[in-house]
Amino acid sequence: MNETELNGGWCQSLYEQKAAGLILYGRALGLSHSEAEDVVQETFVALLRLEQRPDEPEYYCLRTFRNRALNYHRGLWRRLARELESVRWFERRTDSSEAEAEAMRCLANLPPEQREVIVLKIWHDMTFEAIGRLFEMSPNTVAGRYRYGLNKLRLCLKGKTYARDEPLGETIAIMDAASPLG
Repeated sequence: MNETELNGGWCQSLYEQKAAGLILYGRALGLSHSEAEDVVQETFVALLRLEQRPDEPEYYCLRTFRNRALNYHRGLWRRLARELESVRWFERRTDSSEAEAEAMRCLANLPPEQREVIVLKIWHDMTFEAIGRLFEMSPNTVAGRYRYGLNKLRLCLKGKTYARDEPLGETIAIMDAASPLG
């Protein structure tokens, strides 16, 4: 291990790659934006205190963040503050569209376990196997949560039209049905 890695260079690189995604993940876990930022900070302080770089730094970082976020999430007063702040689930951009707001509302209304899997799969590019390891459950269970969550998003957004997509909810025939056998 070189001197930069010993001095936390690996941690700085990990922070630059993952901090914004961890904040979004914290939002999916029910934290407010500022709470998610606090947990990101706590996570990286803990990582910097490690004697050596973990074998799988991204996995270790996500696992540490998730554990700290879930612990943070448990406080009663914090929960009340989160409920008041739930209107701002994502930070609003000035150029955000009505469709984007609707998509965010639909994602926020998913059950937490489905929302969490969707955020990890799409925004963190994790495999079902890696998410399963993170949650200590089978990849099939994780894939089921992902599939059910996406189906609920489709139903919630049914009939909405987006700039780059066709209207959701319409079936597109790719090929003719197979002719019957015999």
